[in-house]
Amino acid sequence: MHSRPCYALPPVRGTYTDQAPLKDLVWFRAGGPAETLFRPADVDDLATFMAARPEDMPVTVIGVGSNLLVRDGGIPGVVIRLPGNFGRISAEGPRVRAGAAALDAAVARAAADAGIGGLEFLRGVPGTIGGALRMNAGCYGREIKDVFVEAAAIDAKGNKIVLKADDMGFVYRKSAAPEDLIFVEAVFEGVRERPDDIRARMNALVEQRESTQPVRSKTGGSTFKNPPGHKAWQLIDDAGCRGLMRGAAQVSEKHCNFLINTANASAADIEGLGEDVRAKVKEKSGVTLEWEIKRVGVP
Repeated sequence: MHSRPCYALPPVRGTYTDQAPLKDLVWFRAGGPAETLFRPADVDDLATFMAARPEDMPVTVIGVGSNLLVRDGGIPGVVIRLPGNFGRISAEGPRVRAGAAALDAAVARAAADAGIGGLEFLRGVPGTIGGALRMNAGCYGREIKDVFVEAAAIDAKGNKIVLKADDMGFVYRKSAAPEDLIFVEAVFEGVRERPDDIRARMNALVEQRESTQPVRSKTGGSTFKNPPGHKAWQLIDDAGCRGLMRGAAQVSEKHCNFLINTANASAADIEGLGEDVRAKVKEKSGVTLEWEIKRVGVP
């Protein structure tokens, strides 16, 4: 990549950082830099940037990188990371309004404190609301589409738009919302319940997750989607991949659908290990695993 961007960056109130390291911003702790990292000051600043940017400028949005692999060559163009003021959470009646940078777990806790049940599954989803909207995140039998009311986003031209459920087109682990939308806020609806009852369910969910998943490791969460009629981890285990390594990347011994950076693995090692797993599963079962982790950037 160029040492400095070759694009004319529009004036903003937020910050630009050239050749910004990303590995410390993603859970895998691997990968290359952003050509330019943009942190907008607020929604208006983001809209101004999108409206004024050159049309051919590549734009990539990242959250906390919980389900993201940045390749070793980094990400060309501009990487947008929404700062903390995009993470405000408020409750009204049975509804929760959350900024796109809000952690899923923080939204679950805020809902519980407000006596809003039905959102506790978010406590088990790593990452932010923006990413959860994009991939219809879920666990333990519930997903975003079950609680979704509406979302606000900035489009490629800098317009602020509101999306209802039909606009989102939620299916298993993805949304049909246009790729160039940048989510800035969402509203979810649960049911009124006693906070203590909600917290009890949430704590049980956390205990289950921590006992079955390598949550303390440098990982990207669930690596592959569950194919229809199958569980990805079972297929991976049956193919003999538990503990399989490439460089410092390893298939988790605790949960086979997690890849782990055991030391200083390159993104190429992690992605290559994932492809090794896909090949072995295909050979053993005839099933082609589909990546759930989003892989971005250049090798």
